[in-house]
Amino acid sequence: MKTKLVLLLLSFPLMTASGEVERPKRQSSDSNSCPIQAILNTLDRHPGPKGDQGPKGDKGEPGPRSGGIVYTRWGRTTCPTTQDAEILYEGITAGSWWNSPGGGANYLCLPETPEYSHYFPGVQGTNPLHGTEYQLYNKSPLPNVHDLNVPCAVCYVPTRSAHLMIPARTSCMTGWTKEYQGYLMATRHNNAHYRTMYECVDKNPEYIPGSAANLNGAVFYHVEATCSGIPCPPYHPEKEVTCVVCTK
Repeated sequence: MKTKLVLLLLSFPLMTASGEVERPKRQSSDSNSCPIQAILNTLDRHPGPKGDQGPKGDKGEPGPRSGGIVYTRWGRTTCPTTQDAEILYEGITAGSWWNSPGGGANYLCLPETPEYSHYFPGVQGTNPLHGTEYQLYNKSPLPNVHDLNVPCAVCYVPTRSAHLMIPARTSCMTGWTKEYQGYLMATRHNNAHYRTMYECVDKNPEYIPGSAANLNGAVFYHVEATCSGIPCPPYHPEKEVTCVVCTK
């Protein structure tokens, strides 16, 4: 707008007091002596009134996401559909052989389709992984999935940043979101079983089709609390310990 005004003013000849046309003079190198610059400086010193606010612009594209939490849902092939959870992959629960003194102590959620890098041909047998079976017999509040293999799902929640598994609870604290609830499980405590991690297995378990053979491998058993150092009540030695997975 300033430029148009300056050009408009310069389009008219300058008149002297006697009415004669003033011829343009050679300007010095000083930028303040330039007619255009002088007019711009004047306009800067004397701005016009502020105009009305323009209309609101369109909403921009969403920015990149950051944060979020990842957890494994043991015993299921899907993530909760009502809690903003996205499935990263579904897989196969695996671990070390139930009575092997070595190997890993934790359970793994193996992807259904592995990717290999360089390898040495032949079975080395130094650290084998096995599928994980439900070992529930007919003494479980769960459906009859005894000796069937355990699936798993790895879930991502972009809207929350903290994750907690609470044993012996079926509900979350105020302000937290329940992802799922289930039963606390691990390997058996005797008969040469070796220790594993405790995991929260979904209360509505699925199984891997075609896995009815009793191959053992890694195993999941129910957990019960004793009264040895744990107050009874409220704990009960004849009740399976529950669990819940919470996020915030």
